[in-house]
Amino acid sequence: MKSVLRCAFWLLLAVPSAAWQKVPVPLEEQVRSAMEGFSGKVWIYARNLDTGRDYALRADEKVRTASTIKLPIMAEAFHQVAEGKLKWTDEIDLTREARQGGSGVLSEFSDHIRIDLRTAMHLMIVVSDNTATNLVLDKVKADSVNGFMDSLGLPATRAMRKIGGGGESAAYRDPENRLFGLGSTTPREMVKLLEMIERGQVVSREASDEMIAILKRQQYKEGLGRNMPDTIPVASKSGALDRLRSDVGIVYTRRGRIAMAITVDDMGFVGYVVDNPGLLLIWKLSQILQDGLGR
Repeated sequence: MKSVLRCAFWLLLAVPSAAWQKVPVPLEEQVRSAMEGFSGKVWIYARNLDTGRDYALRADEKVRTASTIKLPIMAEAFHQVAEGKLKWTDEIDLTREARQGGSGVLSEFSDHIRIDLRTAMHLMIVVSDNTATNLVLDKVKADSVNGFMDSLGLPATRAMRKIGGGGESAAYRDPENRLFGLGSTTPREMVKLLEMIERGQVVSREASDEMIAILKRQQYKEGLGRNMPDTIPVASKSGALDRLRSDVGIVYTRRGRIAMAITVDDMGFVGYVVDNPGLLLIWKLSQILQDGLGR
């Protein structure tokens, strides 16, 4: 009798402990909950490069790139240097006409300062310098960027023109493409490009490693990199327009390398502030994706 009572006692203890266990909320439900009440549209693709687990929301729809197009431009610069068409030491004359406003520092430099191609490329990514971007595009050409993306199997990723106009690609002649501004892509294609770079498959292992190192030094961290500790590196490139925020990158978590591309557009809020609702949503979604795909 005592043994029966003892067993019943332990069973009673076990029931509530099981009930107290937290049931994981499905990733899709977490994403939808984070987006609830957000005034705008959202596109997402994320993939754990170590496990293959992924998440997609409108991942194959074309989106405006804003400054994230600078990632494909960088890839083509490395490609042309590897082919001997350009040298990193090639000098560029910074003229008054070449200076472009917006993000970056070169617009503050004196006329006819000379910089090399490598410096311009680094500034284009690390501080998203618009003048540097146009100088690099003058060298590599938008059509060549698009041709290289084709060779990588990324047909939706297109550089359209320089910032502020000029240097238009053949793709820009299509009236529909003009709606995308600087460039177009899809979240899935951006993650594919990041994955190929991470795996050393773009140009060469050495070139890919250098591209990742440059992306890790990118200084606009209000989206994917917001509040991230130094122990979790982030290699990323962000973009911003009045009603758009975008971030593409790889977060090097302990549970895998999570590559993601998140774009929010048609926002009801216009403001270039750190706590822009689009940036806050990208950060929140990136945390959910890291947790959900890192299991």
